[in-house]
Amino acid sequence: MAKLAFLGLGVMGYPMAGHLAGAGHEVCVYNRTTTKADAWVEQHGGRHAATPREAATGADFVMACVGNDDDLRSVVLGEDGALAGMSAGAVFVDHTTVSARVTAELYQAARDKDVGFVDAPVSGGQAGAENGVLSIMCGGDQGDFDRAAPVMAAYGRSISRLGESGAGQLTKMVNQICIAGLVQGLAEGLAFAQKAGLDGRAVVDVIKGGAAGSWQMENRHATMLEDHFEHGFGSLRDLCGLRRTGLFRVAPDVVVTT
Repeated sequence: MAKLAFLGLGVMGYPMAGHLAGAGHEVCVYNRTTTKADAWVEQHGGRHAATPREAATGADFVMACVGNDDDLRSVVLGEDGALAGMSAGAVFVDHTTVSARVTAELYQAARDKDVGFVDAPVSGGQAGAENGVLSIMCGGDQGDFDRAAPVMAAYGRSISRLGESGAGQLTKMVNQICIAGLVQGLAEGLAFAQKAGLDGRAVVDVIKGGAAGSWQMENRHATMLEDHFEHGFGSLRDLCGLRRTGLFRVAPDVVVTT
């Protein structure tokens, strides 16, 4: 079993860190909101640290799952960042969905300290994290990936190395682009059904077993019909300049002719 640090206890990180503790690893957590870290320790044991550096000191692996590029930099770099506490030979595993640009920056910063760095964004959402069945797409040196993969298996069902540093984040971008079209099409279709006076849930029950069916339809149609569109997808919003509220909302002037 390994000595681990986990940085970021949001809807994804909290259960992921819990799976690591459940697998028998020694886990120290860090979260900006200390009450969340206190709750995690009460539930799973282990301990929490006041800074990323403290959490990472002596750790074999440091995992992070935070919000965005700036959040990631803040927990990795600087006097209180994780790299300041990591020893040569340790591996940093980044599960945050961030830009390939910041991945290149942090990979080099880690290599300068003889620390491994694996970009490992995940897919599967909160349910995948809670059930320990995430898909993890990785980039980085082969040796670092080989060492980290058995640890990630605590919460990953599919763990794949796609290439050198940055390949994981680029693959996640492909994932997001593919999902975007499905989400937009689903929102348009449901809006059309409602404008036409149809029962949206009944329509979905009929078509979900055919070619129109998708994970998005199965898991998102009910909330879309209630005009609720907030289900994460922050990286795509940033990429496309879309507003948080009303992502992919269909224009209200849809006209249905009979």
